Amino acid sequence: MGSKSDAALVGELERLEPERIVTAGIDERVLRFALPGFAVEKVPVADGAGSPHRGFDFSGEGAFYRRVWIVGDNGAAEPLAAVARQVGVGVVASTDDLRALPPSARDAISEAAVVEVLVDLGDDAAWQLDVVRRGEELPGGGFLLFGADAANPVRRLVAAYGHPSTSALGVLGEQGPQDTVERLRAIAEGYEADGLAVLPAFEIIASVASAGAGADGDYSNETSKDLIRPWVGAASGSGTYVVLDLQPGRSDFLSQAKIYEEFLALPHVGLALDPEWRLEPHQVPLAQIGTVDAAEINRVTEWLAGLVRQYSLPQKLLVIHQFRHSMIGDREHINTPPELAVVIHMDGQGTLGTKYSTWNALTGQDDADRYFWGWKNFYDEDTPMATPTQVLEQSPKPVFVSFQ
Repeated sequence: MGSKSDAALVGELERLEPERIVTAGIDERVLRFALPGFAVEKVPVADGAGSPHRGFDFSGEGAFYRRVWIVGDNGAAEPLAAVARQVGVGVVASTDDLRALPPSARDAISEAAVVEVLVDLGDDAAWQLDVVRRGEELPGGGFLLFGADAANPVRRLVAAYGHPSTSALGVLGEQGPQDTVERLRAIAEGYEADGLAVLPAFEIIASVASAGAGADGDYSNETSKDLIRPWVGAASGSGTYVVLDLQPGRSDFLSQAKIYEEFLALPHVGLALDPEWRLEPHQVPLAQIGTVDAAEINRVTEWLAGLVRQYSLPQKLLVIHQFRHSMIGDREHINTPPELAVVIHMDGQGTLGTKYSTWNALTGQDDADRYFWGWKNFYDEDTPMATPTQVLEQSPKPVFVSFQ
């Protein structure tokens, strides 16, 4: 460029007052000298088929740029992308959760050497970008358990519930991990009828409420991690999700959750809290229904969300069991951070009429739309056990269905 065109360019930039300037094919030294108050940097121009600057192409050709800009979805993204490709830069448009981007855009971000967010996406954008960059997805794909639109979920978990060492506590303990994976295929039949993808799951009782106080006096037996580890490994190899269920007795949920941190730091392991077995210092199991307040649950949500950010994990499942209002007296105060998908799981048993009544009472509260919802089937205690059609006709749509 000549000095006259350089001067004209500098004058136009002064008029526009940009906060940041990225140059390509222009002598950036001129701009740095003329505009000392602006941040100016240079990107290399793509140099044809042999260029190392492979680019993300919205047409689906499958190449990837070394540098990607994330911009607002304001109608200018497509024209900007066309121009940016000429200088070796890819453009991804987003106005919300980066984890909800389509696979092609996520791939562009994870493959790029440099990614810059040029739009204000809020305080969560930094850790969400880390999640996408790391690229460790959920079983079945993606970073969001039920999709970006809570009102229209895209996935349902169907779980076998129980304890690895006994068949007395549920179907999970009736066979080993691999055989449970096979059994889940039959259990899940019919639960895809409304179009949702089905993700099989193990719901493992990690701590079991006990009639005896035990050495620590908490009336809860914590399952050995060595007993749980083969199930977590089998799940990872078979595209199965794992939920660790806590029955804390006189202990508290966070203390017990931390025992299993090595598993909860994995992308395919979530947590379930069972307030029925959360006891006061003078209580014992089966003598009453336990309770928990939102403050204790929120200590768990804060810690669990912290793991998601620390390890750049996909969204993590948090299940909270409930079949009476009194089990969570201030449920409306439970935090639902974006790091977690919080499910209220109606785990009552009995006749269909009783279960429908409980479901309607729990989902009829003013805070119901803040959560996803789950349903539990009991092979022995339900009379009769609900069919897939009967479960799927419930509203809100159940996205977590377990079998005991």
